[in-house]
Amino acid sequence: MFRKTLFAFVISLVFSAQAFAASSCYTKPEAEAEQGIRIHSELMVIGLNCQHLYKANGKNLYSEYRNFTNENIKLFAAYETKLMDYFRRTGHPDPEGQLNSMRTAFANKIANDSARMRPDQFCKHYAGRIEKVSGMSQDDIKKWAATFYPSHPVSHPICNQH
Repeated sequence: MFRKTLFAFVISLVFSAQAFAASSCYTKPEAEAEQGIRIHSELMVIGLNCQHLYKANGKNLYSEYRNFTNENIKLFAAYETKLMDYFRRTGHPDPEGQLNSMRTAFANKIANDSARMRPDQFCKHYAGRIEKVSGMSQDDIKKWAATFYPSHPVSHPICNQH
């Protein structure tokens, strides 16, 4: 009897661990949302750092970044909602704070790249991204955000991906 009870207990632990791992992984839309927020955060830093050195579509880069944001505000708001829903689902006590921390971490990473390079080198390398995205449709942006690169992994594994 003890063995059967122990076996049942071990099996329940295994399934509980699998359920917990599955619940903390990202769905593909959640992973896309993280990547979309990463892209948006990086573009903000590029726009701010390069606004006086480069232009995009005849405008300073930060103004073009703001236009891009305004044109796609619903998409980025949906990404934020998706991530806050993920944080709630996984039991984070402050979903909005976690989202803000995530945005800050993404911005800090590219800002650190900026700090390690001369401004003209950083802007020469990154400024073209703002002009590129300003001509993208929302479908193009979503496709870019849904493309996962090993050099920029999402912060949680994607469910059912091994």
